Amino acid sequence: MATENHQRRPHLFPQDTRSTEGYTAKKAVVVKAAVPHQPRVQHAQELHTQFAQVEAAQLQLVAEQKAAKVQTAIGILIEFESQQGVELAAESLARDRQGIELMNVRKQGNQVLATVFVPQGKLTHFERLIEAYAEHRTGAGGRSLDNQSLIDAIRSVRVATFDSLWTDSAGALPANDAEAIWWEAWLPAGDNRPQVIEDFRKVGELAGLLIRERALHFPERSVVQMYGSKAQLLQSSLVLNMVAELRRAKTTAEFFAALPQEEEAEWTGNLQDRLMLQHAGNSYVTLLDTGVNHGHPLLAPMVADGDRHTVEPGWGHDDTNGHGTELAGLALFGDLTPALSDNGALSVPHRLESVKILQGPGDNDGQSYGAITAEAVARVEITAQDRRRVFAMAVSSTDGRDRGRPSSWSAEVDRLAFDCEGQGETPRLFVICAGNTQDPNAWGDYPASLSTNLVHDPGQAWNALTVGAYSELTTISEAFGHEYVPIAAAGGLSPYTTTSSTWQPGWPFKPDIVMEGGNAAVDGTGFTSQMDSLSLLTTNYQPHDRLFTLSWATSASTALAAGMAARIQAAYPNFWPETIRALMVHSARWTQPMLNAYTPNGLRNQANMRQLLRHCGYGVPSLERALYSASNSLTLIVQDQLQPYQKVGSTVRTRDMHLHDLPWPTELLQELGDAQVTLRVTLSYFIEPNPGERGGIDKYAYQSHALRFAVRRPLETEASFRRRINAQAVAAEQVLPAAGGADVGWTIGERTRARGSLVSDSWRGTAAALANRGQLAVFPALGWWRNRPSHGRFDRAARYSLVVSIEAPEIQQDLYARVAQQIAAPVAIEIPI
Repeated sequence: MATENHQRRPHLFPQDTRSTEGYTAKKAVVVKAAVPHQPRVQHAQELHTQFAQVEAAQLQLVAEQKAAKVQTAIGILIEFESQQGVELAAESLARDRQGIELMNVRKQGNQVLATVFVPQGKLTHFERLIEAYAEHRTGAGGRSLDNQSLIDAIRSVRVATFDSLWTDSAGALPANDAEAIWWEAWLPAGDNRPQVIEDFRKVGELAGLLIRERALHFPERSVVQMYGSKAQLLQSSLVLNMVAELRRAKTTAEFFAALPQEEEAEWTGNLQDRLMLQHAGNSYVTLLDTGVNHGHPLLAPMVADGDRHTVEPGWGHDDTNGHGTELAGLALFGDLTPALSDNGALSVPHRLESVKILQGPGDNDGQSYGAITAEAVARVEITAQDRRRVFAMAVSSTDGRDRGRPSSWSAEVDRLAFDCEGQGETPRLFVICAGNTQDPNAWGDYPASLSTNLVHDPGQAWNALTVGAYSELTTISEAFGHEYVPIAAAGGLSPYTTTSSTWQPGWPFKPDIVMEGGNAAVDGTGFTSQMDSLSLLTTNYQPHDRLFTLSWATSASTALAAGMAARIQAAYPNFWPETIRALMVHSARWTQPMLNAYTPNGLRNQANMRQLLRHCGYGVPSLERALYSASNSLTLIVQDQLQPYQKVGSTVRTRDMHLHDLPWPTELLQELGDAQVTLRVTLSYFIEPNPGERGGIDKYAYQSHALRFAVRRPLETEASFRRRINAQAVAAEQVLPAAGGADVGWTIGERTRARGSLVSDSWRGTAAALANRGQLAVFPALGWWRNRPSHGRFDRAARYSLVVSIEAPEIQQDLYARVAQQIAAPVAIEIPI
């Protein structure tokens, strides 16, 4: 590996490696449980009676809507309840395109509940379906037109209630209906989004609710914050009828207040003189936090006064809390403890800018943190458009109740990262924290506590690099330290970190990586405590009192990760944000304590690997590996784009697959025979989000598109490789060669790794078996760009970064040189680390 032979060679960038061919996904065989037949006449009569009750309620509601001069959402919300143990074909309820819209889908026990908006006069659509069902209606050739499976699956229909719209956790509701809180109202976008919001504001004010001005906009939803009680909502059918979903707003952001006093050391003397300010690649860490005090002697050269911003002018730009200034020091210099004790030069190839998005608890009460994040991004980009930025945000909600489900905040981070306004042409890199476990009682239950303290909003954002915490700090130097032992072993997860251990299987693995976040200690009685010696040293926000202070947890690890990303960005100015994220993950490795904890006895089955990824992400990244290749450890990087879908007639289908023929040291690998080597592949891309609670239905997927990779197997020919992954290739083949058997040796495996918009895996085997693996395919899977054609996104291209490495630590031959000979000579880089 690069770290073992100390060679620093630039990564390789092969050109024109891919060919494009038509792609059709192979159909998976899905066996659906049969819907039990209902007594047809009796069931139809019961549903007719229920729809008659709904129609009577709609007539009254429409009269109220017109009296209130509402111009949009004239109609009624109804709820369909499935039979016990039956999947309801919820997408079919809104298939007629008469303005009928599926608002949300929820599971309750073994039943499905679907809330649907039906415009005035459109209830007849469902009445016709029931009539066809009752009459056993058939079409030409005896084809059934009776909608039997759909109607049989419906147990009952009723007017939607508050419970029909509540998609948050039950524990998020106030115990007292009269208690006023901040809510998130998820509104259908409609054909006239501004009018929908204006009408909602009108009926909200009639109900005595306070509606905030800031709003978030997604393809099919707008999200506004409102203040009031559940009792007020229950009394206003007009308000509830305009809502697709209700959730409790995240009103308080999590950050660390003033840290314990530490006796300041007298070793600050020459660090300033040793700083090498090499501002390369116009690279900046943009810190979204509590502001930065740039009067600190270490920060002053790195943060210009004009690069400090705030979302609330009344707050000023200064950091009155301390958190932002702490993170600024870590993002620029890393942990200052080794920097201060070293006599060598400290290179800093990037600078820092700050946006104050939080001053203290309660400052943003009732405000949308998604909208605040968007405003913060806009402020720096308007001021200086040409900078290359890493957006760092170590601010999060106080709980993990989303459990992986996209929130308005995480979806806005995804929207900003994708660059929805620019149609994905200038994406942004966000490095955000996973959130923290600060309860010492939970630390006492370590490591079991790691599985119950879940990633906090917006850490579930698909496009962001989400950072958890591990620790190498185990030496307790306090005078009373002999009474304590560190909670986490060196290389283990920090007790502060959170995980995605109990998220539903389909959500991405989070955190993506872990960085140093400090440790905590426990004494013989089980009492747990923070320790100065188990924390990171950084810059203090009141330098006239003390120059240094302490930091810890995922805030500290996020700042370190942002600084690392900015160093990669400075070294390779042409790297896309998707590529920097890919390299951070690609360079990461699990420590032995992590492997011991989640793959006991070395057993790497699917269940163990999922838990390893949901606790530790892809491990601890290495700046050395991220920046450099070596003679026996080379990295190939491809930045490209393909068009996933196309419209053929009235149907949207998959369109393109890329087949990459990489420059490969085939002959040398064959000569090396049984020498053990590792192939590592990482695919990174950003999705356009489409949030909303629709029960995981494919047609209403959150991601705009999905991309996957496949690698040619040792015994496959190119024809059999193409045939294995592409249904079009199967149709074109006259003779079908053997596929080459099962592909063993992957660490994670194809089924487990297909999560989110970041896919990474490694294969280990002999050099001879690797010789045939220089061909990779990148191909699309389902997303709402395909399944929601009314939005007109089906003809858009999707960018991606593909990072491929060969690691051969046991060999002396120069693999790098063999590959470099096939590529134009790379430009040398040298960024001291």
